[in-house]
Amino acid sequence: MRMDDGDREPVFRRRSAGRYEYNPRNPVGAALIVVTVIAVIVGLLMMAGHTGPFAPAQPSTPVPTTSSGATQR
Repeated sequence: MRMDDGDREPVFRRRSAGRYEYNPRNPVGAALIVVTVIAVIVGLLMMAGHTGPFAPAQPSTPVPTTSSGATQR
């Protein structure tokens, strides 16, 4: 079995100032780029829709009501 040239590329490559980034020439690096973009889009949509962990907090105690359903003050 022969390894493809893309398999010999590192998953991360070093940028200036010691920072690393995903290497799109490696299949795993390319997959990580796609997964990261999808995760960011889903997170932004959840923030915009106030769903999941971004949902408003539910009241912890119920509001007292009368027998007619009106709230008491």
